[in-house]
Formats: sequence, C-alpha cells, structure tokens
Amino acid sequence: MGHTNEVQLISNQGWDERIVVCRNDELVDTFIVVTEGYVVLVDTMINATTGAKLLDVARPHLANGRRLLVVNTHADYDHAWGNQVFTGPGALYPVPIIGRRHSVDQFNAPKSQAFIQQMITEEPDIFGDLRPAPPTILFDERLVIDGGDLTLELLATPGHTPDHMSIYIPEISTLLAADAAELPFPFARTVDGLPQMRESLAKMAALEPAVVLYCHAPVTIGPQLLHDNVAYFDKVEAACRAALAQGLAADPGEDEDVAALVGLSYDEAIPSGEEWQNVHEYYRTRGHTTQIRTMLEHLKRET
Repeated sequence: MGHTNEVQLISNQGWDERIVVCRNDELVDTFIVVTEGYVVLVDTMINATTGAKLLDVARPHLANGRRLLVVNTHADYDHAWGNQVFTGPGALYPVPIIGRRHSVDQFNAPKSQAFIQQMITEEPDIFGDLRPAPPTILFDERLVIDGGDLTLELLATPGHTPDHMSIYIPEISTLLAADAAELPFPFARTVDGLPQMRESLAKMAALEPAVVLYCHAPVTIGPQLLHDNVAYFDKVEAACRAALAQGLAADPGEDEDVAALVGLSYDEAIPSGEEWQNVHEYYRTRGHTTQIRTMLEHLKRET
C-alpha cells in the first residue's frame, strides 16, 4: 500500500480560523479545533510518529489554560493508530481520548488484530512500533464538549463502521463528517451497516451545516456532498428494486457484472464533475459493485 509519516497543514480556504486541517499524504485529513477551554485533536492518524506530529501542531495553541483532548471519530487505522501518543504505557502526552463505546470492540476484534499484524509485517518502518490504544472515555449516542466559545456535539453516525461519530459545532454551523460522508461515497462494509449509514447521512444533512469538512474529500467540496451521497444510495436502491422486480436474483454470482445487471454504472450513479472522475479506480469498479451487492442483500432481507 505504501504509507508515509508526512503531516502537512492545509491552508485555510474559508472555514473558521479555529479549525486547523492536517493531512497525512493523500490518505486522510484530520482536524484540530481550538476553543477557549480546550484544544481538541480529532483523530490521530496512522502511528505514533503522525500522532506526535499532530501534537506538535496542537502545542502552540495550548496557551491561556487550554487543555488538550483527543477524539476518535472511529477505530480505523488511519484515524486512531496514533492513540499511543496520548494513552497507555509510554504515552508522550497523556490525555483523555473520547470515542464511542463500540470502538473498544473494533480495536479488539480478531479481524482488527489480524490487520494490525499484517500491517506490521508489510510496513515495519511505519507500523513496527504500533501499540493499539482504544479510547478511554466512552459514550453511546451523544456527548457534548463545552469549550466556552464553541460547543462540540459528538453525534453517533454509524454505518461505515459501528463506532463512527461525527462532530457538529453549532456556533459556526460546521460539521466534521469524518468518514460518514466521502467522495465519491462512504463505504458500507456490511449489510447491516448500509441502512445505518444512510440514516447517518440523512441526520447530517438535516443539520443544514454551512461548512462541512471530510476526512476523504476535498476541503472545498462543501455541504453538497452530503446530499450527493444521499442521492447516490437512493439511485442504487431504485435500480436494485427495479431489477429485483424484473426477476434478478438477489445474490448474483461473483463473476456477474452487477452494475450492468441492475442498469446503473458508476457514471450514471454519481453527479457530473471532474472531482467525481478523479477518484481511485477501486470506487469506479469494485467499490460501486460492492455497494450494489450490499443493497441487493439488504433488500432481500426485507422480503
């Protein structure tokens, strides 16, 4: 796969100056929210090195009595594997890490443990000193951080993963969507996760945020992406329902071109625009067909 320890600051392009956007190569964006009372580090990237670099970005803001908090939007490796900087034996800067209760299960799942070992084996220079560290303060549906001038509303937005959360800051009408919305679409990994993810998209869109920042989408794309993601899955559902009504089997074979079977290619499912074409080939092919298969299985369970 190939990862780097690079962390760069992204120049502000119109969002509130109290939000700092950091980027790990082309992999993921994370955020630092500076309030009167706290500096809130939203995600810790891929390892102790990137976590420490994020801490370096946050340090200058830790003045006037501000305290550091860490939030994990979810337990995926590109969002939470830098946690060891902030908790556990040898932590460089021990502070609370806030996450949803499901995150502990995600860290400890056998599949996650196997993936950790795989990454250590494949890229020891990047992941060789990895020490997985789950969040230490847990919540279920909603938790509020009162920063004085800014309020961070941590909202459950499951679907992409069971433990996913997003952050809404009402004073500046800003949503940090994390991976609950993406370009070209967020990825439902399980059949059960698909309806949850669509509900999460609807919940975020209903907030009507003026600014939305994503972990896997251009910082300039704005709130419209929420509605485009909703429309994508609406189109997938409509095409799948029509195909099933015409006799398509709900579980077509692995060698079947399901996009052709339901009559919905990637290009037909997404909006026009250069940014939608300049995505990883995976989304155009396997990613799109996987979402179709997931939708077919979901609709099959309805009957």
